[in-house]
Amino acid sequence: MKLKTSLALFCLSIATMSFSQLDELTPEEQAYRDSITALNLENETIAQSQEAYNNGIKLFSEKNFPASIEQFRKSIELDPNFTAAYYNKGIAENEAEKYDAAVKTLNKLIELKPTYSKAFFQRGRSYQGLNDYLKSEQDYEKSISLDATNAKAYYNFATLRFLQSDYDGAINYFSKSIEIDPEMINAYNDRGSSYRMKGEYTKAIADYETAVRKNPNLAFVLNNIGTTKSKMKDYTGALAAFNRAISVDANFHLAYNNRGVVQQNQGRLDDAIKDFNKALSVKSDYSPSASNLSGVYFTRKEYKKSLELANKAIKMDKSNAAAYVNRGMAKEMLRDMEGACEDWHKAKELGSETGKNYFAGNCAN
Repeated sequence: MKLKTSLALFCLSIATMSFSQLDELTPEEQAYRDSITALNLENETIAQSQEAYNNGIKLFSEKNFPASIEQFRKSIELDPNFTAAYYNKGIAENEAEKYDAAVKTLNKLIELKPTYSKAFFQRGRSYQGLNDYLKSEQDYEKSISLDATNAKAYYNFATLRFLQSDYDGAINYFSKSIEIDPEMINAYNDRGSSYRMKGEYTKAIADYETAVRKNPNLAFVLNNIGTTKSKMKDYTGALAAFNRAISVDANFHLAYNNRGVVQQNQGRLDDAIKDFNKALSVKSDYSPSASNLSGVYFTRKEYKKSLELANKAIKMDKSNAAAYVNRGMAKEMLRDMEGACEDWHKAKELGSETGKNYFAGNCAN
């Protein structure tokens, strides 16, 4: 019992002594002591925020965007003025296609850093993902006004112009991005596609070939060369481009499909069938290849097979106008004129000029 009593008295004496010492501090000394305690707590909180931020960066590099977003959120919660955490959270949300969330995150960042060019660029990406092209363009313009050397802002602005069929505007902004960064390969490819949409095929080919010289392993660019040369009726050049695309990527279904179209147009129907079937073996729901097969079998006068494949193509994609045209043709040859007219009318509704002509010539009252 004595031992317990002595311990209790010892503790009490220490407590009393500490209380007495605190009373002896001047107001200035007390304020200093409090500031040190607050600083230590603040440093601990900042350290925790930095740790969460670092975790977010690591998870982002692993493409685990939901987990990285959560870590950046935690970092911001611990340090509401940590602008880098807002920025990277916004990027992660864009990558995860959480565009509404990204807009909110980047709004806060812009409040904290109203002249931060990259924040406007990323918010422009968010609005573009939401198909709000006007706000997206405004943000890209703001980003460019704050930093005229941001090639990506010009590039993204150009893609918006392209999506809105302003091909001259797209060419202008793709060109500016190339001026700033001559190694921006996608800008050459996309400027080439803008020229192609204008029917300026020689300029399109020049841009595509520049992209391929910079990186010979871009199957999609080689495919673009092939489709453009097909429009120029340079079928030998088109086949060579599609062959190169397939040599780069043996599972590139678009190149097989497009090579099949050239084969079909040149009367090599067996080769065309092989290419369309290969495209479908790579991408089993690729409706254009099923529709193209329908066309090949129609040419061979195998109308039931043509009908079967047109049905398959429409099942894959109910908006495939060419498949309705082909099914209508097969039905016509199988003496189902009413069904043929229904299909051509549907193709017409979907914007097919061929469907419109077939319906007008065979069905209109």
